[in-house]
Amino acid sequence: MRILIAGSTGTVGRQIVAQLVAQGHSVRALTRNPEAALHGAEMVAGNLTDPGTLVEALDGVEAMHLISFDGGSYQPLATGPEIVEVASRAGVKRVTVLGGKDESGVEKALRDSDLAWTIVQPVEFMGNAMGWIPAVHAGEVKEPFIDRRSAMVHEADIAAVAVVGLTEDGHGGQTYTVTGPQVLTVPEKVEILSRALGKEIGLVELTEAQAREKWAGEGLAADIIDFLIWAYGNTPEIGYTVVSTVEDLTGKPARTFAQWCAENAPAFA
Repeated sequence: MRILIAGSTGTVGRQIVAQLVAQGHSVRALTRNPEAALHGAEMVAGNLTDPGTLVEALDGVEAMHLISFDGGSYQPLATGPEIVEVASRAGVKRVTVLGGKDESGVEKALRDSDLAWTIVQPVEFMGNAMGWIPAVHAGEVKEPFIDRRSAMVHEADIAAVAVVGLTEDGHGGQTYTVTGPQVLTVPEKVEILSRALGKEIGLVELTEAQAREKWAGEGLAADIIDFLIWAYGNTPEIGYTVVSTVEDLTGKPARTFAQWCAENAPAFA
C-alpha cells in the first residue's frame, strides 16, 4: 500500500513510519521541513493548515494518518473539512487520526465523511518522562500531585494501533483507547527510571502554586499550564484504566514503562 503520514517527524509519527516501512509498505512522510529525512520513506512537502498542498502528496495514496493540530503552533487545525474533502477526491480509503482530550475539527469532519476513519486515543505518553532529563541530571524530580495514577503508554504501541487501522479492514468508525499494561504513580515511575539508569533519583512534591511557577519559568504557555494542572490534579478515569487494545489489535502485549526506560536510558546519560 501507499500510505501518507502527517506528523511524520513527531513522537508517534516516526514510529508509524518505521513500522510501515518494516512491513514493506510504500510510505510518504508529509513534512514542512524539506531537510527532514526518515529511513525508507519518501519525504513530501505539505502542511495540514494549507490543504491545497496535500493534493500532490495524496496522488496514489490509499490510506493516510492525520494529527488534529498544527505541528508548528500546536493549535487545533481549522482545516478539517478541507483536508477530508481533498482526501476523498484523491481516492483515499482509510484514515487514522491521533485523538486528543477533546474532539477536534478533523475528527468531526471524518465522522461526517464516507471515509473509513479510525480514531487512536492514547492516554499519557511514556515519552513525557523525557521532560525529566534535566531533573535526573540534578538528581531530583519535582512534580505536583505525585499520587496521581497513569496507565501511560509507549509511543510504539500507539503507532502499532494506528498501523492496524491503516493497513487492515474492519476498523472504520472505531475509536480505540490505547494504554500501557499497568497503572503507575509518580513515585513508582521515578523508582522504575532509577533502576533503569542505575542511579538514585530523589522526588519532591510541589504545591500547585509551585508547579505553576516552575512551568512558567520553563516557558510553558498559560493554557498549557492550566491543562497540566487539570490533567494531573483531576485525572479522568480513562487516564488510569488499563485496556487491552494493544494486545487485542496487534497480538502482542503492551510495552511496559521499564521497557521504555531501558530503551531510552542513553537520553538521560
